[in-house]
Amino acid sequence: MIRKTIIAAALAAITLTASACNTVKGVGEDIQSVGRAGERAID
Repeated sequence: MIRKTIIAAALAAITLTASACNTVKGVGEDIQSVGRAGERAID
């Protein structure tokens, strides 16, 4: 249950940050940031 919530939040964050970025590099950095936040939440 918690894992599904984290995944849903990460996907929502990716969607919001991807729409705010203007470059491919910026999207990549945002995705990495979301990934790191997800790892910290799971640990």
